[in-house]
Amino acid sequence: MMKNISILRVAMAVCALTVVCPVFAQHEQATDSSGGSEGRAQGDVTWTTSGEVVELADVGNYTYLNVDNGTEKIWVAAPQTKLSIGDQVKIPVGALMRDYYSKGLDRVFERIYFVAFVDVEGARSHGLFATLGQLTPRPGGATGLDLSGIEKVEGGVTVARIFDDKAKLTGKEILIRGKVVKFSSNIMGTNWIHLQDGTASAGSNSDLTVTTSVSVRVGDTILVRGVLLTSRDFGFGYNYDVIVENAEVTVE
Repeated sequence: MMKNISILRVAMAVCALTVVCPVFAQHEQATDSSGGSEGRAQGDVTWTTSGEVVELADVGNYTYLNVDNGTEKIWVAAPQTKLSIGDQVKIPVGALMRDYYSKGLDRVFERIYFVAFVDVEGARSHGLFATLGQLTPRPGGATGLDLSGIEKVEGGVTVARIFDDKAKLTGKEILIRGKVVKFSSNIMGTNWIHLQDGTASAGSNSDLTVTTSVSVRVGDTILVRGVLLTSRDFGFGYNYDVIVENAEVTVE
């Protein structure tokens, strides 16, 4: 039986967000397959496990690989990496997702680790940091978009109120109108929207992050309905003070 440990931050510099990232599952605990309490440290990386690639599939920007470490088989998702069945790989500590559904593969993974790279016989594949960097929010005033004239939807809230009253609003369904200032598609299984409405002062608290299956464009005015969550931590150093996940989004 593998021992549970808290998810470790990947030991590399990444852009700070106000995250994963997904419709992701709740912040899980990572698992150490090596039998140690915190994985095996080597150089600047802590490794979760190592072994032979026995299954492989590329979907979009990601490579899914099943690694046989001699004790069990572990599914891993990493930035698209050139691999072959039989390759020996090492897997760094990452974020564990449970019951994760991959649309591209049309299957549910009971457990799968999302990692920043895979060490392929000594050669690291990088790329997730660049992908996650697409999610970096743009503070108000830096977008160049006109946020004037955005009226609060009847029965809804504003970005300013969300941040001011987040303790009262967390776990509740909200409705908000705003303008898309950044859009990133298909990042770890979902689309990411950064929304502003001009009600908050310039800075990180002027930007509301939303995940959804709907595609939009920068500059679109949208209505968002969903449950507000707070203090969301998806690993990799990506933390959100507030976020609306799996939202219903309508372009006006």
